[in-house]
Amino acid sequence: MLTKTVVKAVSALALGVAGLVLGSCSEKPAEAPGGPKEITFSILSFEKSQNLDKMWQPILADMEKQTGLKIKPFYSSNYTSLVEAMRFNQVQAGFFSSSSGLDAMKRATGEVFAHTTNPDGSDGYESIIIVRADSRLTLDDVLKCDHKINFGIGDVKSTSGTIVPKVHLFLPHAIDTDNCFRSIHSGSHQNNVEGVVAGVYDAATANTDTLKELNDTPEGQAKAAKLKVLWSSPPIPKGVIEYRSDLNPAVKEKLRSFFLSYGQGTGPEADRQRANLKVMQWGAMQPADASYLLPERLLEATVAVAEAKKGGDAGKIAKAQAELDEVKKAQAVAASNTVPQAPADAPASASR
Repeated sequence: MLTKTVVKAVSALALGVAGLVLGSCSEKPAEAPGGPKEITFSILSFEKSQNLDKMWQPILADMEKQTGLKIKPFYSSNYTSLVEAMRFNQVQAGFFSSSSGLDAMKRATGEVFAHTTNPDGSDGYESIIIVRADSRLTLDDVLKCDHKINFGIGDVKSTSGTIVPKVHLFLPHAIDTDNCFRSIHSGSHQNNVEGVVAGVYDAATANTDTLKELNDTPEGQAKAAKLKVLWSSPPIPKGVIEYRSDLNPAVKEKLRSFFLSYGQGTGPEADRQRANLKVMQWGAMQPADASYLLPERLLEATVAVAEAKKGGDAGKIAKAQAELDEVKKAQAVAASNTVPQAPADAPASASR
């Protein structure tokens, strides 16, 4: 079982790794009047980490060509190191999950300006719980919480791997995931898939994007055939692109223009760009701001209230509840400021 001591140790290790990464880089020189000529772009590493550079290279090359900036990539699968790198200005922009993107907003002057979409242009993906295709385990078995199941879960800050299953499945059934299973292991979606396929985990969290990626190769298709889904969540916001709020305005506009025009339009060049995005399981990006991450804030605030109540500290409960109330208020304001789409004009009547 993943104890609080282990969680603290993992968090300390993550911070140590982030410190080593940041400490190995010298401070950025003073910015020239026209803005920096080079920026570091951080990239959250998902499941295909061994191919990530190959996947991103065409997009980064196009970014350099369109913006005129030298782009240095910084890859990491560790949420903390991504946020800390932006916080200390070791990176100036980057791709984040909704959870790490929210942290970057809160702690690293991150400013959301775009979000990713699916290849068909739709928004969102789902958290899932998977088992082997030949498993007789049911969702009711998972929810029995009888300490008989070896369970794989995501990083503590993973939206689809941890936060969403807690909010939409475990908390409604009054289940404390730290005190429910025979063993619980925290890892990436890829590790969870491998663990279930190998029979090391009886069940595990993952997401629908991970399953789609498996179908990209014959080896992945063979693994996908050995899996079945026990539970799917409501849609979750996709990843976001952010830059530091204090980045030179001209550089901000170059980045904003690049991402929001990439893969748009018609013709061979747009088709080539869309092909680059499809490798990432993405469609053309759409404009966004802080309100795009309000659903993520609501998820995290809901978990925070539950954790505070479990601890029994009145002060922490009040603080967590205040954050939850603030998010709900912000959502109501955002909804009231959204102008409904006008209905389409009725077709003109045919002349008689």
